[in-house]
Amino acid sequence: MSQEWSAPDTAALSKIDSTVPHSARIWNYWLGGKDNYPVDHEAGDAFIKIFPGITDLARDSRAFLGRAVRHLAGAAGIRQFLDIGTGLPTADNTHDIAQRVAPTARVVYVDNDPLVLAHAHALLTSTPEGVTDYIDADLHDPDLVLREAAKTLDLSQPVALTLMQVSGHIADYDQARAIVGTLMGELPPGSYLAFNDSVDTHQGNAEATRLYNETGAAAYYLRSPQQLAGFFDGLDLLEPGVVPLADWRPDPGAAPSQGEVIALGGVARKP
Repeated sequence: MSQEWSAPDTAALSKIDSTVPHSARIWNYWLGGKDNYPVDHEAGDAFIKIFPGITDLARDSRAFLGRAVRHLAGAAGIRQFLDIGTGLPTADNTHDIAQRVAPTARVVYVDNDPLVLAHAHALLTSTPEGVTDYIDADLHDPDLVLREAAKTLDLSQPVALTLMQVSGHIADYDQARAIVGTLMGELPPGSYLAFNDSVDTHQGNAEATRLYNETGAAAYYLRSPQQLAGFFDGLDLLEPGVVPLADWRPDPGAAPSQGEVIALGGVARKP
C-alpha cells in the first residue's frame, strides 16, 4: 500500500508568514535548502555570526537521524515510525531511510508549520509496499498526535518515536518530559525513542539562541546534559548511551566528535 501526495496545499501556503523567521525554514537554510525566505536568511546568518557551528549541528543531527533509523529498521526490526517535528523535506528523510532498509515500513510525520505541510504533500512519497502519512499537529498535544497516528500505525505493535532538535520548543522541562512520557506510554513494549537536542553548556550556542529568541520566532530552550538524559528515564538505552551526536554508532571512517559538546543524542527501547 502507498500514499501518494497531491500538489502543494494552497490553503497551507496561504497561512505562511514570510515576515517572521521560522525555525523549520532557518534549519532548511542551514542545511543548504531553498525552502526559506530573506527573513530566515537574516536570522540564520545572525545565529551563524555568533555560533558558526550551528551548520555542523544541523548536519550532525541529520546524520544521527539516518544512523538511528537504519539501525531501527534493520537490526531492531522496527516497521513503524512516528517522526515528530519533521521539518522541511530534504534528502534522506525518515521514510527514505527506513523504506530503503524495509520497504514495508510505515512512517507518519508530524509538524504544524504550513510550509512544511505544503511541501510534505508534494514531496513525501512511499514505496508501493509501505505507507507514508502526514499529521498537521503540535507536539504540545500528544493525545491528538497519537489519535491521528493510530489511523496509519498499529499502536499495538512496536513504533519508533523520533524527536530530533524539537523538545526545546516546549519551554517547561517537566512538561516536555511529561509529553514524551505520554507518547512513549501509549506505545507498546519493544518500541523505541530516538532523541537528540542541544545542551545549554555551549556558550556560543546559548548566546545565539538567546538572541534568536528575541527575533519573534518561536522560542527555543536549551537543556542541561542531565536534563536531556532524563528523557530516557524508564527506557533501556542502547550502547553507547547518550553521547555527542557524531559518537552515536558512527559510520566506518567517520571522525569522532571534537571540541565542546553542542548536542547529545541516544536511542532507547521500551521494556
